[in-house]
Amino acid sequence: MNVLLIVTVLCIGRLCPALCGVNLGICILQGDPQPPALFKDGDFVIGGVFSIHDYLRTEKHTYTRRPQPLECSGSVGFREMRFVRVFEFAIEEINNSSDLLPGVTLGYHIYDSCASVPMAIKVAFQLVNGLDLIFNDTDSCAKSAAVTAVVAESGSTPSISISRLLGPFGIPQVSHYATCACLSDKRQYPTFFRTIPSDHHQAAALARMVKHFGWMWIGAVRSDSDYGNNGMASFLKAAEEEGICVEYSEAYYRTQPRSKLKRVADVIRRSTARVIVAFLASGDMRILLEELSQQPPPPMQWIGSEAWVTDPEMLRFNLCIGAVGFGIPRSVIPGFRNFLLDLSPEQALKFPLLTEFWASSFSCSLKQHTGSYTGMPACNGTEALHALQNPYTDTSQLRITNMVYKATYAIAHALHGIVCKEKHCDKNIKAEPRQVFEQIKRVNFTKNNYSVSFDINGDPVATYELVNWQLQGDGSIDFVTVGQYDASQPKGQEFSLSRAIIWNDGKKIVPVSVCSKSCPPGTRKAVQKGKPVCCYDCINCAEGEISNETDSVDCYPCPPDSWPNKENDKCLLKPVEFLSWDEILGIILTVFSIAGALVALSMALVFYKNKASPIVKANNSELSFLLLFSLTLCFLCSLTFIGRPTELSCMLRHTAFGIIFVLCISCVLLKTIVVLMAFKATLPGTNVMKWFGPHQQRLSVFGFTLVQILICVLWLTISPPFPYNNMQHYKEKIILECNLGSAIGFWAVLGYIGLLAFLCFILAFLARKLPDNFNEAKFITFSMIIFCAVWITFVPAYVSSPGKFTVAVEIFAILASSFGLILCIFAPKCFIIIFRPEQNTKKHLMSKVPSKAL
Repeated sequence: MNVLLIVTVLCIGRLCPALCGVNLGICILQGDPQPPALFKDGDFVIGGVFSIHDYLRTEKHTYTRRPQPLECSGSVGFREMRFVRVFEFAIEEINNSSDLLPGVTLGYHIYDSCASVPMAIKVAFQLVNGLDLIFNDTDSCAKSAAVTAVVAESGSTPSISISRLLGPFGIPQVSHYATCACLSDKRQYPTFFRTIPSDHHQAAALARMVKHFGWMWIGAVRSDSDYGNNGMASFLKAAEEEGICVEYSEAYYRTQPRSKLKRVADVIRRSTARVIVAFLASGDMRILLEELSQQPPPPMQWIGSEAWVTDPEMLRFNLCIGAVGFGIPRSVIPGFRNFLLDLSPEQALKFPLLTEFWASSFSCSLKQHTGSYTGMPACNGTEALHALQNPYTDTSQLRITNMVYKATYAIAHALHGIVCKEKHCDKNIKAEPRQVFEQIKRVNFTKNNYSVSFDINGDPVATYELVNWQLQGDGSIDFVTVGQYDASQPKGQEFSLSRAIIWNDGKKIVPVSVCSKSCPPGTRKAVQKGKPVCCYDCINCAEGEISNETDSVDCYPCPPDSWPNKENDKCLLKPVEFLSWDEILGIILTVFSIAGALVALSMALVFYKNKASPIVKANNSELSFLLLFSLTLCFLCSLTFIGRPTELSCMLRHTAFGIIFVLCISCVLLKTIVVLMAFKATLPGTNVMKWFGPHQQRLSVFGFTLVQILICVLWLTISPPFPYNNMQHYKEKIILECNLGSAIGFWAVLGYIGLLAFLCFILAFLARKLPDNFNEAKFITFSMIIFCAVWITFVPAYVSSPGKFTVAVEIFAILASSFGLILCIFAPKCFIIIFRPEQNTKKHLMSKVPSKAL
């Protein structure tokens, strides 16, 4: 398709016999040729295409008459004029050089593309066709291209059009300002080179800078052209990888309707993003800022691409104070300023472009052309370029200007490699464009401390300066270099700051632009429905989870032995809880345990001192002492439940409690049986007491206790109790407790105690109405009622009590049942021994009392 387009345009521009069927040797030029804006003859001619004007004059075609020739409109761009002049300066410098192309003269043909594709295509065909329009040489079809190489263009879209036409003919094109990453594709643009880095690097650098300053919510606006669309696409891809969200992405081109411009401006005014990345050509940015200035939006931080962020013409817009962006490194070209200012009115009269430039600079018309510029007075001869202050004379920011300079020298070095051997050059050697193309691929030189070389894609090494628009003391705005970006550095080290940035508010505090404020540690981000990922709510971490980073996406559970602090930003070791000696509950239970043991020992002492008294003898003194001893151990065994559980204490507390309580209940059971049998023995012919003598009583107690010992041994052998960190009952703390090991063993111990207690209660209840004045069975019945009541209520309380209170319930049950036994069985006897000695007689004890129920 490209070849067909070229053939068609060639036929329109110049009818050649092979293509259009015209008689051999005759070429007829169709249409009006576009004369060069500036030209100079030489042994080798280099073409130059620049966007000196911004617009192409539009015409409404009627198809009834021949269209008018393409013509530029608008004013001369002073900055582009400086590019044109440095192209001339470089060629003049090369022509005067004794090292580069000595004895060879370079010429140039410079065209104005009007920053438009139609004009760019037209001048490209003229460069390809080889027509010498300057000397009206249009009658030969045998000539090759008029130029060996072309420096073009300032815009990416015109550069693409030119490259598509130059490529098939092998004519190399070196651009100084076309940054579209698409031009690195050698399949589509095989002969394209550039001295300015590709937007692929600039887009990545802008995304990293935006991420560096924490701007996660931005707006984006671009030129609706190859430069803007491709550059913004690369930036948006890089921004997405950095986690940056874009509120809007708008496109505008200067030739589009004003309604489109107003819509883009309204989007910017209404946006919540306080940072705007503008990938705009200089002309598009100027029009957009003019529209925004009519109704200024809230203060915004502008992030600019190299196309406008270092353009001096943009400094008049106060909206962009504090703007930052990447620009081409500033350079110095010795002798260039003098060359710029060395332009006299006589020289300006030689070319219409220079004449127009003179009129635009001084707002006057040269005498010979008084009528050319309506409304302008004639120049009086006092005009001086050195008095001007505009982008043309400003050589303090030579950035893109140096790219033109380097592009020109790159072509010269390529020609030098073809026509020169050592320092001898032969200008008669014919340098074909394809030869120049091959040589440009290999150029590698340094000029004014700036290296020039191209990679396999025709691109240079990407280096940028981070430029900041800073307000000066005199109220002016200036470009200040505050950092660098070097793509040749290791990943992560490309970007560096060298000085503080002054932001749009005139301060050094980085402005904030986020859709949602950062989520502090202890929370996580939850994306708002239907909005970008940068718009989120901060949700507190769930119970047991933490987040220790700002803007955490997830919360993470703490380890099993840890629990979050109040802020949910760190895990703290859970406090370990157990019934300790130094807490109030532990102290109270310890006091009652020791007091109970002392009471039992005191009663044993009273019984021992009065062991010959009738009341002691009548109540089976041997079993009474054994019972008091076991009760003392019952009180003391509760102490094993207090303190940090260990492997030994866990095994001891339950087994000791089980064995001692069986010993105690066995004694009570035997006392009950003895009382009951004693009264049965008074019946005629009964001799049952021989089976319940002291020896038999001891064996019975031992036998009952031995059964419990065997149960405990089996329990400890099969699955003994052990210390256990209970993390299930409480989430925020660990309960250090004794795991029963085998629940069957534990309940077997309690069940056996309960069985003995139940038998004791039944027998005591049967003996409650025996006729003694001091019937011990009644007191045993009371004690068993208390005992059974305590342990029946113990079961649900034990199961439902949390943590250390489980242990406290167990201790309380031991103490309550022990106190019940000692108070019901021994307290009345001690009371009589101490306070009613007159009742401590055999006669009183044997006296009958009326039978009555308890």
